Amino acid sequence: MHHFTMRGIAAALALVCSTLLATAPAHADIEKIKKSGKLVVAVYDDYAPFSTKDGGIDIDLAEALAKKLNLKLSLLPFPAGENVNDDLRNMVWKGHYLGFGPADVMLHVPVERSVMAQNDNVEIFAPYYRDTIQLARNIKAIPELRGAESLEGKRLGAEKVSISAMVLLGDANLRENVKIFPLPMQAVEKMKAGELDAVVGSRSEIESVLRNDPAFELTNAPFDRLPRQGWVIGMSVKKDNTDLAKLLQAAVNDLFASGEMAALFAKHGVKSVKP
Repeated sequence: MHHFTMRGIAAALALVCSTLLATAPAHADIEKIKKSGKLVVAVYDDYAPFSTKDGGIDIDLAEALAKKLNLKLSLLPFPAGENVNDDLRNMVWKGHYLGFGPADVMLHVPVERSVMAQNDNVEIFAPYYRDTIQLARNIKAIPELRGAESLEGKRLGAEKVSISAMVLLGDANLRENVKIFPLPMQAVEKMKAGELDAVVGSRSEIESVLRNDPAFELTNAPFDRLPRQGWVIGMSVKKDNTDLAKLLQAAVNDLFASGEMAALFAKHGVKSVKP
């Protein structure tokens, strides 16, 4: 009986300890962050209009989040890896093999079930923008858009190695007049200069250059192969850092409710699209 009782006590203690160990990291992480007085935010390097050396939407969002949490911002720009799984490993839960990271939170993370399923070491949450593929056209060159046939014989532009380029080059009636650029913004600049009639690319990238110029119109691109719903971006923290996730989610909610999120996007010429 004595041995049974001792075993029961030992088992109970083990259960309590394991529970404490399982819940401690969340509180330990947030207390460590508060003690440091700064929020380390990972953002993609050279990814306009969201993050560049001159600023961007994600950089301003990072600043706003830090302010909501009464912390100073410490930016951690990083180059994109082979895929988002690499980025989440390097910047959220493990750290890069070169010695930097992980950050407290990473921005511009795809809020997709497939990404979540492949990354059980992180929490993906707080969607803050929905991007879509759009067609921007010079209204004088293309007064009306009645499907892809309206683009025949027109000078078209897109970014290399992109779904936009794929659909344009995949159309036998369009491909001869398609020009490919290293960056989508370069194609939009060429259109503004009168060297292209239309550009297919992401809404955020196009809007950041056009800045509501009335000479151009932005519409859904008339191609069935494009993802109509676009894609949603949010943020990520380590899986067990639930306290920080709750604070950041609340901060994002406040930014939407107050209109600060819309103003943040508008500063860079982009319309805020809440997922």
